[in-house]
Amino acid sequence: MSQPFADRAATAAAFAAHVNRGKVTTFAQYGLDVVMGERGGAHFRDAFDGRSFVNCHGNGGVFNLGHRHPAVIAAVRAALDELDIGNHHLVSGHRAALARRLSATTGDHLSGVVFAVGGGEAIDLAIKVARASTGRATIVSARGGYHGHTGLALAAGDPAYREPFGAQLPGFVQVPFDDLAAMDAAIGDDTAAVLLEPIPATLGMPIPSPGYLRAVQDLCRARGARLVLDEVQTGLGRTGRLWCYQHDDLAPDVVVTGKGLSGGIYPIAATLMTRELHAFFDDHPFVHISTFGGAELGCAAATAVLDTIEAPGFLARVTELGERFGRGLAGASFTVRRRGMFMGLAFPAPRAGMFAAKLLYDAGVFAVWANNDPSVLQFLPPLVIDDAEADALIATVRRVLP
Repeated sequence: MSQPFADRAATAAAFAAHVNRGKVTTFAQYGLDVVMGERGGAHFRDAFDGRSFVNCHGNGGVFNLGHRHPAVIAAVRAALDELDIGNHHLVSGHRAALARRLSATTGDHLSGVVFAVGGGEAIDLAIKVARASTGRATIVSARGGYHGHTGLALAAGDPAYREPFGAQLPGFVQVPFDDLAAMDAAIGDDTAAVLLEPIPATLGMPIPSPGYLRAVQDLCRARGARLVLDEVQTGLGRTGRLWCYQHDDLAPDVVVTGKGLSGGIYPIAATLMTRELHAFFDDHPFVHISTFGGAELGCAAATAVLDTIEAPGFLARVTELGERFGRGLAGASFTVRRRGMFMGLAFPAPRAGMFAAKLLYDAGVFAVWANNDPSVLQFLPPLVIDDAEADALIATVRRVLP
């Protein structure tokens, strides 16, 4: 497909004038001038000079299955012959079928599903349902975490994303991640929910201590609070299990998914919750709506994603790939924080992740640093790369970041 502007300069000028001037300025300062063009599998090319990049950013997990996965493309193309987004007010077999599939991934523990367009909207709903079901107001989350840019999700995230916008919403408390004593002190009689990413990506992928998440769940149970897990980035096979919480054999009250559920083709997210919480909508069926949430075209994409991830051997392959990267990157100048293929490269210097991103970019690997801990480079290769691609990527990383 041809580009809408004649060259890179014209593209950047139009983007600066009408979309985001600050991004253009920042990218120019770092020498990151790529304009995404042709893409497929683990790679994309620059639209104007043909440079090829291995995508190890993946848009935070959107491209878990790589770019333009054939099964997802085929599903959406077939759906376009019959469907559009549908109508969010009406009963939909396509939404029902996808919701049943998602419920089954949790052993039907989280049998209620409400669809959204993106993760922030889905987190907003999780917070609303937790408050409605408990009659309490306070939400406890991790300092340095990230849950989206919408209202309640933003309030639960890092101050850097919300303070520039003025007055802050009440009822939100943050504690250090993986600090059980701080969590214990924070959960009180007015706590509606604890909201956590099982491994906080924007905080630099710190792997929680063994037993931490289970202990947080126990605290929530003992004090009547809900446990809400944000699996927008860790879910859908990235860690070698369909959900990261399954590594710890947890039973959360709510799980939020997005990004990878879209297959990188059609935006869709979901809030999965227990029957107890979902019963709120029995009496309030129209209290929460999302015009584009659970669009029937998006259901087709998401179903193809689940078909792919749940195919025999897929998750075992993710585990195998993760171990391959763990072995290949061991002994380098950084520490690998890893669960399955959810990886962060942690450097000793405070901003080294930013420099590592630039060095890899120049070598044809696209990855970004963790914004709330720039000593860490987020490293998320697609889950569908083959052994030769994985070994070539490992070799590049070892050469550039010895």
